[in-house]
Amino acid sequence: MTEPRIFPFGDTALVCEAPPPATLDCQRRVWAAAQAARHWPHVLEVVPGMNNLTVIFDPLEADPDDLAAKLKAAWERASAAPNAGRDVEIPVQYGGEYGPDLKAVSDHTGLSVKEVVERHSSGEYIVFFLGFQPGFAYMGGLEEALHTPRRAEPRLEVPAGSVGIGGAQTGIYPATSPGGWQLIGRTSLKLFDPSRNPPTLLQPGDRVRFTIAGLHP
Repeated sequence: MTEPRIFPFGDTALVCEAPPPATLDCQRRVWAAAQAARHWPHVLEVVPGMNNLTVIFDPLEADPDDLAAKLKAAWERASAAPNAGRDVEIPVQYGGEYGPDLKAVSDHTGLSVKEVVERHSSGEYIVFFLGFQPGFAYMGGLEEALHTPRRAEPRLEVPAGSVGIGGAQTGIYPATSPGGWQLIGRTSLKLFDPSRNPPTLLQPGDRVRFTIAGLHP
């Protein structure tokens, strides 16, 4: 078991952080510890991240040393057994106007465009955590052959639903925003809808598969 480091983040939060690399077993411990911390007195918010967990508390009521001890114990008790995440399919239009960087990924990896798409759509990805913008899922599971650095110059506007590769991860932009990931496709699914409960389509622990809705030159 990886031993985490627990340290204060200002006067109102504690961070429980495991050393890299990010692994699924470590992330499962993050999820389990987060679930436990949500039920502790005087805890205001729990924020799971990649290899880390931030617990925000009421500084007038909570004892930081007591919370740190609880965090350590929760981490040690956390089971590395598979969680009960859902299976979610994401249909993607690959290439063309939907994936303007697909050729760049092909050139970087040495794989044909078709092979990039086939490999990307044949993997199973696990949502590690949500961040950057509401509903943006950071997913593990991208095979090493597809790892591609982010763009040297980020775009000022990435369309909502864009599917990209950024280093060792793949992800989907829930809303139009600036971004530097390599865009290989786009989905019509809505990743974030404030009128929905929960508002985010994906949740930590979900298993994601991309399906080929189209391949464009």
